[in-house]
Amino acid sequence: MANTVKETAQQAMRGHDGKKQRNQFILWMGALILGGILGWFNIPALNQLFDFVATVFTRLFQFIAVPTIALAVITTLSALGAKRDTKRIFIHAVTYTLLTTICAAAVGLALYLWIAPGNLPADVVGAGAAAVPADKLGKLTYYDHILSVIPNNALQPFLSGNVLSVMLIAASVGLALAFMPKTENRATLLKGLYGLQELLFTLIRAILWALPLGILAFAAQLSAQIEAGVIVGALGKYTAVIIGGNLIQFFIILPIFMIARGLNPLDVFRKMSPAIAVALFTKSSAGTLPVTLASAEKNLKANPVVSRFVLPICTTINMNGCAAFILVTSLFVMQNAGFELSMGTMIAWLFIAVLAAVGNAGVPMGCYFLTLSLMSSVGAPIGLMGVILPIYTIIDMIETAENVWSDSAVCAMTDHDLKGKLDPDEVHTVESI
Repeated sequence: MANTVKETAQQAMRGHDGKKQRNQFILWMGALILGGILGWFNIPALNQLFDFVATVFTRLFQFIAVPTIALAVITTLSALGAKRDTKRIFIHAVTYTLLTTICAAAVGLALYLWIAPGNLPADVVGAGAAAVPADKLGKLTYYDHILSVIPNNALQPFLSGNVLSVMLIAASVGLALAFMPKTENRATLLKGLYGLQELLFTLIRAILWALPLGILAFAAQLSAQIEAGVIVGALGKYTAVIIGGNLIQFFIILPIFMIARGLNPLDVFRKMSPAIAVALFTKSSAGTLPVTLASAEKNLKANPVVSRFVLPICTTINMNGCAAFILVTSLFVMQNAGFELSMGTMIAWLFIAVLAAVGNAGVPMGCYFLTLSLMSSVGAPIGLMGVILPIYTIIDMIETAENVWSDSAVCAMTDHDLKGKLDPDEVHTVESI
């Protein structure tokens, strides 16, 4: 009898949560549509207000993102350490990450070969050189990019928002805590870290409560830019390859992965939609991480042991959209420069793009600057990068949304695969945070 009552209560709670999620989703979509309509009117006073609100939300996401990444990795690794569960979660996350990223690049290559963008006039490419950010031109090699990840002091990565450096520090601290002697000092330090993480998740819940206002402002801001003609698609075939590849990966490839693992992609999408919407407008998967974590744990009901380990890692290495952009843009630039692009060369660049995307930071325009560095290092003329720059705003938005959708898929699949297989003591430790 007691079990029946308990099961009935749990079903009622799930029904209540489901209704709440549906209402929340309707509210967000309503804010998106209303913002687009208001932005299309292009009223100067409203545009200024929307710009202000969008900037406030962007700063709030940036403010909370880096400490969220650091604390999530530290507390999870300190609990799991070198235990078998750590290896299980890590292997699943990296396997799905590499598979989805390679698929994204392969889709981009297939579209590039099919659509076959032609060369641009030399004067257009030459004029584009003036638009390339001068401070990035010819000064940053891929070795420099790797060196920038290795911190030379404890504060600089947090002050500059260098996500990869923060991850490196957090992983080192988390593993050190896992292997420390079980002393009173260690217990006190962990208690303080858990308290800080609880505080951060409280702040995240507050931001989520106000998120419809942010979505309205972001949508209005984008709509006003489109109406004013700021964003134009001048490079038709190239743009079609990039955006088409992202959409195929978003709506076909990733759902196929989830269906193959026994998940309903529509259900996962609905529950993770707040994070995908924020990613679309902020253009930063790292900045979106607080919302992604909250959506995974609150809506998707992912095991915190999995979500707090997988999502921060995916934020830095799972870059589906970036891999496709790096590959297609590199091929397009080299083609216009007269490089010979045999099938072997293009397949080699497919894997270069995947490796480069894995090492890219989840920040706005990260893929653009990384591609610029790669093209500069191989001696390709980078004037075309300046021609691409005006349309990169739209590309970056779609890429980031795809990256976060892929992060969500990897988390959902890993959580599904390991359900009931993790150490219950460690699960309880992390869930109590």
